[in-house]
Amino acid sequence: MFLAAGFGAAQSSSHTNTNAAKVTADLQSRAKRYLEFRKRVAGSSPKLNATPAKITSAQHELADKVRVARAGAKRGEIFTPEIAQYVRRQIASRLGRQDGDHIRASLRHAEPVNISLQINQSYPESVPLQSTPPSLLLSLPELPAGLEYRLVGRELVLRDVDANIVVDYVTNALPS
Repeated sequence: MFLAAGFGAAQSSSHTNTNAAKVTADLQSRAKRYLEFRKRVAGSSPKLNATPAKITSAQHELADKVRVARAGAKRGEIFTPEIAQYVRRQIASRLGRQDGDHIRASLRHAEPVNISLQINQSYPESVPLQSTPPSLLLSLPELPAGLEYRLVGRELVLRDVDANIVVDYVTNALPS
């Protein structure tokens, strides 16, 4: 009886790990495809050795090209329902750990960011980029360079760093 119960728990854990690996791989694949698409239709990232005005201008131009190319993009194309659910579970699990109170405190002390999110919108330059606590980031799948996670209210945003646009987002990512 003990062996059967232990085997069942191990099998369940193995299934959970396999599913997590699949979901993580799917998110990373979708993120990479987005970046390849962006490069193909909109060109390369702004050059960092240019003047601030030229960098901003190039960023706006890149964002406009992406918006035109992704005119029909909808929420959930990168954060599919399965990926979004996984992200919510990961965040809830991290907040339920010993350091969860520290993460919540960090989020409360950050300047609140409340904007109405839309796919392909520019992240407003007048709104601070709320930093995501590193311990929370450790619970989320790694993203390719050029994309980052940001928190906006309770939503987890996938932001294109070079174009400064919202690529996708998970609603209610942070538990209330």
